[in-house]
Amino acid sequence: MPPVSKAELKEGGLFSKWEAIANKYDTLNDQLSDPAVLSQPTLLVALNKERAELEPIAQLFDGYRRVVEEISQARLMAEDPQLDADMRRLAGEELQSLDSQREAMEAQVIELLCPADEGDNKNSFIEIRAGTGGSEAALVAGDLLRMYTKFAEAKGLRAELVELHETGLGGIKEAVLPVEGKGAFGFFKYESGVHRVQRVPTTEANGRIHTSTATVAVMPEVEDVEVHIDPKD
Repeated sequence: MPPVSKAELKEGGLFSKWEAIANKYDTLNDQLSDPAVLSQPTLLVALNKERAELEPIAQLFDGYRRVVEEISQARLMAEDPQLDADMRRLAGEELQSLDSQREAMEAQVIELLCPADEGDNKNSFIEIRAGTGGSEAALVAGDLLRMYTKFAEAKGLRAELVELHETGLGGIKEAVLPVEGKGAFGFFKYESGVHRVQRVPTTEANGRIHTSTATVAVMPEVEDVEVHIDPKD
């Protein structure tokens, strides 16, 4: 099964790709019971191998569909005015539990569809720069720096600043944060890009909403390479 990127899942829809794999799994089961296939050892081995790769995803999809159906039923009960308050409350609690199960299953299948990159365990460098928005953009950049630092610490990673240009009031113009430890690059690689925030700044007296941006670049640590230059060159 070819790997699927998280960007592709967002673009094409997680459910549709998941369902397509489950349908493919069912097709393989039908093929493996076909006498014409059973008489071809090479084809049989290939189909069995493909089926084994898809099996955990297909089985998870069956459970996911059941949970989605139960969510629909629980929501109807929770919103049914003909039921008494206690029944609606119980249905609401069940709905919350089922939603948690659904989210856990979606996270699990994303991990199955998007195998970890070998480079995810490399150390990383996180570069944060304030974008448009003046002093508020600097505050947004500062918030990102503190968030990444605390997240790294929570994951048992080492994060120590090597460059910091502050602007006051907790804002920063630019910062470089090396992160070391297992999964250092994998945890942060999807943070690269422009982060856009709309909020009322603490310095705004009239309560107007401001739009500010900060840019983040996440780069893996490059391994040292020894280069030999021939004196003749």
